Amino acid sequence: MASDGDPRVLLAMNLVLSTAFSTVVVWGLSYADLASLTVENVVGMTLVVFLATYLIVLR
Repeated sequence: MASDGDPRVLLAMNLVLSTAFSTVVVWGLSYADLASLTVENVVGMTLVVFLATYLIVLR
């Protein structure tokens, strides 16, 4: 029998991995002088990645 697991764990993992990925992306854009590395930019990118992952994978 396969179990889907606890959705809270999936959401927590999604949040952590989305934050890490977004931080690296914003840092890279900052390194290339295309965006500044700010909390607002990281949070915005995290929300985009989190929602996209949720809609594409988890639903």
